[in-house]
Amino acid sequence: MTQTKTATLYRMVMDKHVCPYGLKSKALLRGKGYAVDDRWLRTREETEAFKAQQGVATTPQTFIDGKRIGGYDDLRRFFGLKVRDPKATTYAPVLAVFAVTALMAMALSYAFHGAVITLRAGEWFIGLSMMALAMLKLQNLETFSTMFVGYDLLARRWIPYAKIYPFAELGAGALMVAGALTWLAAPVALFIGGVGAVSVFKAVYVDKRELKCACVGGDSNVPLGFLSLTENLMMIAMAAWTLAGR
Repeated sequence: MTQTKTATLYRMVMDKHVCPYGLKSKALLRGKGYAVDDRWLRTREETEAFKAQQGVATTPQTFIDGKRIGGYDDLRRFFGLKVRDPKATTYAPVLAVFAVTALMAMALSYAFHGAVITLRAGEWFIGLSMMALAMLKLQNLETFSTMFVGYDLLARRWIPYAKIYPFAELGAGALMVAGALTWLAAPVALFIGGVGAVSVFKAVYVDKRELKCACVGGDSNVPLGFLSLTENLMMIAMAAWTLAGR
């Protein structure tokens, strides 16, 4: 007979707070075939007493075979699973934006034209991407502008441009999606895309600086590089296409 694997989990379960990492630890243990002795810490006082007794700073805490494994990240390491480094650089936020806006563009194309892949879908994709990226920048305009000033050539000379940029990107993108006022949208996109492309190219490929990109907001860990340049090249391409008469 196979002996059941057991684990003891201490986690916060209160009237106004249920620890999400405790729930994730419990699910992970069950997914790995463990029977979980689920012990709730029902008050702040009980939680603080438990932490003092065990000499730990946080909960949840998992014990397997009488040995303390630790919190949720420690439990993932125990099972050989990847643990995200909050300081590590990643392209995931930009790729997520492009993937979602591409899906949105194809959905619109199918709804209006009966086909997923059309020229209009390509235009919508760029316009929607501009709007989505601008939205992320506008979540915290101050932190975005601070990071942006670090590498944008125009923003370094004229600081207000750093706060104007996301509004210009949002407006140009919206007009391109609507197919309206292209005489205004195209020059704006061409200007901000052109300045951005030159700024990124100089910072990354000429000056060889290792910077974080403000393209998805000022709190991101996206490295300044090819994908950052892609945002600006997309705007330039869309502007050129529009000015050429589509």
